[in-house]
Amino acid sequence: MGYIEFPKLGFKIPINREAFNVFGLPVYWYGIIISAGFFLAVMLAMKNSKKAGIKSDDIIDLVLFATPFSIVCARMYYVIFNWSEFNGDFFKIVNIRTGGLAIYGGLIGAVIVALVFGKLRKVNTLRLVDFCIPYFLLAQAIGRWGNFTNQEAFGRNTNLPWGMTGEVIQKQLEVFRDLKVPVDPGIPVHPTFLYESLWNLAIFFLLMWFAKRKKLDGEVFCLYMVGYGAGRFWIEGLRLDSLWLGSFRISQVLSLVFVIVFGLIFVIRRKMSRAQGITAGDAVESEYTTLLHELNEKPSSKNVEKVDAVEETANTSETLENKEEEGN
Repeated sequence: MGYIEFPKLGFKIPINREAFNVFGLPVYWYGIIISAGFFLAVMLAMKNSKKAGIKSDDIIDLVLFATPFSIVCARMYYVIFNWSEFNGDFFKIVNIRTGGLAIYGGLIGAVIVALVFGKLRKVNTLRLVDFCIPYFLLAQAIGRWGNFTNQEAFGRNTNLPWGMTGEVIQKQLEVFRDLKVPVDPGIPVHPTFLYESLWNLAIFFLLMWFAKRKKLDGEVFCLYMVGYGAGRFWIEGLRLDSLWLGSFRISQVLSLVFVIVFGLIFVIRRKMSRAQGITAGDAVESEYTTLLHELNEKPSSKNVEKVDAVEETANTSETLENKEEEGN
């Protein structure tokens, strides 16, 4: 049993990274917390999917395909940029129980699956991603507390009142000091896991609010990339366990690129839509009109089903807009 202490706040928390054992095999709090965040996010997404005109079956299927692929990508990302730790040891590489999953790798994997899934299912991928991404962020916010139980993902020394320390933290600081990193094991550190958890939670509520006011499909995802990227850029600069490429922190570089690229995409698409007079609602109406023409020219059961689906989405959008106007 270890501990995490907040000296200036005057309390110490007993902590053990192992929750319990099953036939001698330890089950860690890290996995339990991440699983809980993931489960909550999926349940909320399924509960609210109908309001957004998205089938709950599509949510389930997307999760079933995206989850394993995202875990593989998250591990590959970590291993590639931390190769010296693994040195080609296959069993060490696949043993994710020891930790080492990079969120950006998982995000890249999830986006790839969503693009393929949308094309195969013939659903609006941008609308699907817009709906799912806030819940993904909620899972991130909860999952960061797994780092707390492992006493990892902390920052450099700080004299702030909420600075934390612990036996494991002090041992890791000693390792960093031996590597000539300017740290002091006797001084508390930034709880960067907490910073990111709170930041993610704030962005989650912002995205949920913005989702009802977006002008174009894809804007919620762009806002996620900008918001999360900005927070991660700042927080990554405080951490001691960053993945490096030469003299650059990989996550900081990616975060900066994402903030700039998706910020520009958001602004440019808004300007283009204003110039062309296009909104998310117009896109639905246009799709509906196209399908009606197809149905008139060549009736088929598939076209009828498509028309019904688009009509349901249009009705849902109209209902949400009416509710928003009543609220205003």
